[in-house]
Formats: sequence, C-alpha cells, structure tokens
Amino acid sequence: MKDRSRVLVLMHKDLVPPDTIEGLKGEDVDQAPWKTEYDVVAALKNLGHDVRALGVISDLGRIRTALEEMKPHVAFNLLEEFDGVAVYDAHVVSYLELMRQPYTGCNPRGLILARDKALSKKLLAYHRIRVPAFHVFPKGRAIRRPARLKLPLFVKSVTEEGSRGISQASLVRDDEKFRERVEFIHRQVETDAIAEEYIEGRELYVGMMGNARLTAFPVWELLFTKMPPDVPRIATGRVKWNVEYQKRWGIETRAATDLADGADKRIQKICRRAYRILDLSGYARMDLRMTEAGDVYVLEANPNPQIGYGEDFAESAEVAGLDYGVLLQRIMNFGMRYRAEWKAGS
Repeated sequence: MKDRSRVLVLMHKDLVPPDTIEGLKGEDVDQAPWKTEYDVVAALKNLGHDVRALGVISDLGRIRTALEEMKPHVAFNLLEEFDGVAVYDAHVVSYLELMRQPYTGCNPRGLILARDKALSKKLLAYHRIRVPAFHVFPKGRAIRRPARLKLPLFVKSVTEEGSRGISQASLVRDDEKFRERVEFIHRQVETDAIAEEYIEGRELYVGMMGNARLTAFPVWELLFTKMPPDVPRIATGRVKWNVEYQKRWGIETRAATDLADGADKRIQKICRRAYRILDLSGYARMDLRMTEAGDVYVLEANPNPQIGYGEDFAESAEVAGLDYGVLLQRIMNFGMRYRAEWKAGS
C-alpha cells in the first residue's frame, strides 16, 4: 500500500520523541528511551504518511479524542503497558476494536495468551511443541518446589516483559536460592512467579510477521563472545539494555550460523505453529533454546516486540530483504487488513 495514510502512533506519554534530533545536546540518541518511538515516527513520515504521535498513560479518553479528530487509517500501536500495568496493553487494543479502529500489531486474545507465560506454555505443550517443565508460584501462597520440577531452575515473573526482574540470580541451583528468588519476584516485581527448567543451549530468536499468511525471518542468535565459560548465557536485563555491559562481555546478536542442515527450516516451522496456536497477528518474536542435541524449546512468544531501527527484529527483517521503511509499511498493511483477513479465514 503506497497511498498517503493518516497514522496515529500510540506510545507512553514519557516516550513521545522530539520532532527532530538536530541540535540535541548532551544526549546519545541511540540510547534515548524514546529511540524506537522516534525511529517509527520518522520512518513513517519519510514514507509520506500524515503522522501524529500520541502519548498515553491511563486515559482512554485521549485515544478517543484523537481518533475522532484525526480519523486515522491505522493506529500504530507502540504501547507496552497502560496505567503502569504490562498486561493492560491487551485492553487498549480491545478498546481500539470497540471503536472499529484498525491498528498494528497483535490482537487482544493473542496478547492475553502470550503475556501469560504459564498459559502459553500449556497451550504449546498440548500441541506437542517442546517447552521447559514449569510451575507457577502465586503471591501469598506457600513456596514449595514440586518434586517433578528438577533443579536448576530459572525463576521470573509470569507476566512481565523486557527481562524485568531477570538477572544472573534468576538461575537457581538449590532450594534455598529458589525460595529467595520466588520471594524476590513476589516482593519486587509484584507478580506471581514462574519457575521453569533451565535449558542449556543456544539462545535463538525468530521474527514473525503476518496474520493468516506468515513470514518467518532468518534465525537470529544471542552471543556472549567474551563471557567467562562458567557464567550462564541468559538474557538478563543488563544483557538486553546496558550498553557498557554488552561491550564488556562481547554481547551481540546476529544471524545464527553453523546450524545443522535443515535446522533453520525446522525452527521456523515450529515458530509458525506456535504463532498460530497462540492466535498471534501482526508481528512477533519467538524466543527459543536449542540444545547440543538439536532439540528446540520455545521459551516465550513476544507479540509487538521492539521494532526500533537496528534492533533484532528490524535487522533480521533486513537480512530477509526488507529495509526499515518497507518493514513498517508491511506492519501497517497487516494492521489495516487484519479484520478482513481473519473474517475470511484466508
């Protein structure tokens, strides 16, 4: 779709970017918290679209007013929370559906299923997709490790995204550390905790895009090129967001190499199945682990992942032949076509 469109870009109020980065002083734009928002808005404008950035915290009325004033062809959804609660992003999308407003990214049901790490694992396991063994530990309940759940375990929030609450201490090897980490998630992150079997192996990602017909981008890998051999290779908050930490330990992502013959196709097939099982739409990133024996486990499905320029999703799309502008235009097109495609079941 090449016509000029009216695009309302939804984002957190604190992440509304400047209109231009020219003349900014004392700020590394690549590390600015609003980098993704700026990249998306700037790229959409460069494509010739009429773009408005709307900052939202906890007022749906702001969205309604903007929809009535602008009458956008599509709402480009960059919200990752609402009123400070990560899982409320699904309700914002539900509101857009009630308003009959086309939007980019995942539908409400897909968001709800994928955001619940326990429920999504149950669904995938039912369909015979490998997932780590796991158990959920609700807040306010006694913390007892089931005998079937073998150490070492990886403990995290059952609903939070972006590696919130994840550090090297998340990997526990005895019951004392296990209880301490579950209590930490309850106390500091303020959600239920999930403890899952730790899968030793390569950390892989696959970007996915589409509604009924899916495109899987090349298999991507998280590498720790300078990390000591005795330190677990896990995607902690510092690994994902701390640039100095990344430089220190040689942490980088790139297309996976040295995969066995046919492994990339097999991994992409697993990801397509998982995408459909969880009723995802728009675009998503699948997080996986592959053991030395070649067994592939789906760790998480991440609908509406980071799409800033230079991020994993955009880089893997570029390797697949989609430059950044084309990628965002495709995401827009999927958003505008979503309802018709799903209704037709094509």
